[in-house]
Amino acid sequence: MPPINYVAILVAAIAGWLVGAVWYGVLGKQWTAAMGWTEADMKGPDGKRRMPMGPMVIAFIAQIIIATMLAGLIGHIGPVNPERGMVSGVLVWFGFVITTIAVGNAFQQRKPMLTIIDGGHWLAVLVVQGAIIGAFGA
Repeated sequence: MPPINYVAILVAAIAGWLVGAVWYGVLGKQWTAAMGWTEADMKGPDGKRRMPMGPMVIAFIAQIIIATMLAGLIGHIGPVNPERGMVSGVLVWFGFVITTIAVGNAFQQRKPMLTIIDGGHWLAVLVVQGAIIGAFGA
């Protein structure tokens, strides 16, 4: 494993989590429709829209793991810089992430829009994380 900059990983994980917050903040209604949910499905027993903490915590832990693995991959391909980081993010997304999302959603008979929204989210996350890891260098 190449040397890992843990500050870069933490910053990339926070940035990735924030990308998700903005992405789904903007595309929340479209995502809800693509999931086949109604506004009522998003409300708790008190009738208020709820934000479940469990998935938020899991998402942040996942961001740390993703940033760590991406940093390791970037470090294996040569000098660490933003361009290599972003290209690595795109390649990881294309080779592993969007393919997995597309297959899973196809077998679950989800709407294609869900694949587009979730896939776009992970592309943005990986490009941002790659740029940050690359900017920090080795």
